[in-house]
Amino acid sequence: MPNPFTVGQPVPPERFVGRETQLATAFDQICSRSNLAVWGGPGIGKTSFLRLLTYPKVWQEQGQEPATAVIVLLDCLSIQPFSAHSFWRKILSLIKDQLDGNATLQTDIEQLLGKDRVVSNDLVPILRQLGEDNKFLVLLIDDYDAALRTNDSYNKADIEAFLYGCRNLANSEQESKYISMIVASSRRLTELGPPLTPGQSPWYNHYLFLRLKPFTDREFDALLAGMLITPALRDKIREIADGNPTLVQNAGYLLYQELRASEVPDSHTFAREFQSATEHFFQATWERCNEIEQILLMLIALCSLEGRLGNKRYSLKDIENIFSQKELEINALENRGIIKREEQAGKTTYSFASSLMGWWIVKKIQNSTEKELQQRQLGFLNLMNHKQAENIGTAIRWIWKNKDKVPPVLEWLGGL
Repeated sequence: MPNPFTVGQPVPPERFVGRETQLATAFDQICSRSNLAVWGGPGIGKTSFLRLLTYPKVWQEQGQEPATAVIVLLDCLSIQPFSAHSFWRKILSLIKDQLDGNATLQTDIEQLLGKDRVVSNDLVPILRQLGEDNKFLVLLIDDYDAALRTNDSYNKADIEAFLYGCRNLANSEQESKYISMIVASSRRLTELGPPLTPGQSPWYNHYLFLRLKPFTDREFDALLAGMLITPALRDKIREIADGNPTLVQNAGYLLYQELRASEVPDSHTFAREFQSATEHFFQATWERCNEIEQILLMLIALCSLEGRLGNKRYSLKDIENIFSQKELEINALENRGIIKREEQAGKTTYSFASSLMGWWIVKKIQNSTEKELQQRQLGFLNLMNHKQAENIGTAIRWIWKNKDKVPPVLEWLGGL
């Protein structure tokens, strides 16, 4: 029997679990010709969620008629380098591909594609014609972050013009009746896009914001349903993957390979293979954090390691004050499913959603160069006082010089 877990590509609809409330919200917005901004951290399932909205069966299950919609899915990362002109040109081309049997509208689009530059307003006559044909356009835009980053030929003014072009389509009195736009990004759009300009309406005010959260216990159990594993192992997978769909899929995939071969999963082998299979995930998570967020993640990792070393080797005194001073960044990390917070006896503690993330960051510290350590030390001074920075620097250098003292990945995971 084929492995039922999906790794390296979006989850097909027949294997998609959970997200019922979020799916209903998406169709509410589509039905009212409104717009939705989906966001969440790496591996949380944004691409799979958008892909699900393209399947006719899913529309029918939601009580909707897919034949009335022209559904276009575009990944902004497929446009290199990104530009508004290339974006709208690609959108028109994808619409044309969906219009089999409508030669007149296809011809109109061909004429627009023949222009030197295609702009958002070029969609206006297309939307009007779709409306006359009792149809409407659904734009599903993945990796919308790419549209909010500058490049050599795409500056801040270009970004603002592109975003206001999207808003004008969504707010137009007539054409907005024939379009619904759903975008997906790694952060809330207000964190990614240009700052507000006095005297103008916010460029993002036409979106309903929807955060994809880690799987609930029910969704986690549904994904692993049918796996012949012990409750203890199921709980351990929950610890190392939390509710991140990508990590759960990887863990399930590896375990299923062993079970299909009628072999008892070996904990050492599983730990090594899981670490190897998900290393790119943690790398991407790290790279998408800004400098302050990276420092906070390092501090949380140092706290986690301190509790695993037995005898104290370094001091992290007053570290709670640093966390309290960076509440916005802490909230951002928590909202993206990277860390968790717990309140016990009036004290707030932070840990990684995936315990493996802490191990990965400690290994990254160990593999740093002297120059990188010095640069990181300068970053500490922007976040804390000299005494705190000195304590953190001492801890990092202790880890750097005592690589053999850091628990191996299996011990870090608490034993499987």
